[in-house]
Amino acid sequence: MITDDILYVGVNDRDIDLFEGQYIVPNGMAYNAYVIMDDQIAVMDTVDVRKKDDYLANLEKALNGRTPDYLVVSHVEPDHASSIGAFLEKYPSTKLVGNAKTFQMLALYFDFDAAQTHTVKEGDVLSLGKHQLHFVMAPMVHWPEVMLTYDNYDKVLFSADAFGKFGALDADEDWTCEARRYYFNIVGKFGIPVQTVLKKAGALDIQIICPLHGPILKENLEFYFDKYNTWSSYAPESEGIFIAYASLHGNTAAAAKKLQEILIQKGCPKAAIADLARDDMAEALEDAFRYGKIVLAASSYNAGVMPFMEDFLHHLKGKSYQNRTAALIENGSWAPSANKAMTEILSQMKDITILDTSVTIRGALKAADVDALENLAAELLK
Repeated sequence: MITDDILYVGVNDRDIDLFEGQYIVPNGMAYNAYVIMDDQIAVMDTVDVRKKDDYLANLEKALNGRTPDYLVVSHVEPDHASSIGAFLEKYPSTKLVGNAKTFQMLALYFDFDAAQTHTVKEGDVLSLGKHQLHFVMAPMVHWPEVMLTYDNYDKVLFSADAFGKFGALDADEDWTCEARRYYFNIVGKFGIPVQTVLKKAGALDIQIICPLHGPILKENLEFYFDKYNTWSSYAPESEGIFIAYASLHGNTAAAAKKLQEILIQKGCPKAAIADLARDDMAEALEDAFRYGKIVLAASSYNAGVMPFMEDFLHHLKGKSYQNRTAALIENGSWAPSANKAMTEILSQMKDITILDTSVTIRGALKAADVDALENLAAELLK
């Protein structure tokens, strides 16, 4: 129970290994859904079809013999909407509530009767009795049909994917880390739309946030809004430097680790590091956005750069990486080419400053290379 009238009917998914077919979720996922009990009943979203039976059982128990009047569809993505067909089979008289784009996109997934829909737009209100549902359009956070719903009676914001995180609800883990990884990998490209929605939400008296993933947020809501404001404005969140490396035979890895050692010795508050060939790409992307400075260290490969580094840079570009300082380290025994290849990709991003103190290593790390890394560390810490 979230409030006297709002009940949780979502489910945990501990069986899933990759969310959206790409993100490692060692602690599973939560697919959240809610019921508002009033003179009329509104169900807020369904869940992934993988867990539809558990969801329908939770819903039946919460309804306690009553029939829902409305199913509000916040987001059409299948992890939230693929059980709508099963829902309507069980509760065929329920009206689907969504905006015009909602129903255009729902039609791509299953058939429904247009007479069974109730279309809303920005600022519309649906009365359930004492609960008045106000609809806030949130296009491209992170699909074009997304909308938030605000219940002015209990002062609850049903926030769709905003303020969500990876992990089942019973996972014992910090919110910030997995919410950050979730945000930048899934929503990160859409900072401007998120900023727009934050301004809209700022005008509401919100006491509780009910996202479609992750825990219900009831305390210190300013903390969560501040995080989202930082992330969506592409501002660095933490003081420190992130080193990402892709090494062919271990020599570039040695250089990256030596630079980390030097930075720590020089008092760098945080020198995070990732092996792009072995570490979770989503974690690496998260750290790239977390810190204001990044070091890219890579072996030259086929007159370009190691594929793991190239892939990482294209991930950054796809998520609108910007407003950062970058330093480059390349290794090439006979024709160094990595720095040029990395520069070409970085130049396609917005407001990326590349330090002139780039480093070229030829083969194994030597004393002169360590001196160059010392100089690079000093430049990074200015």
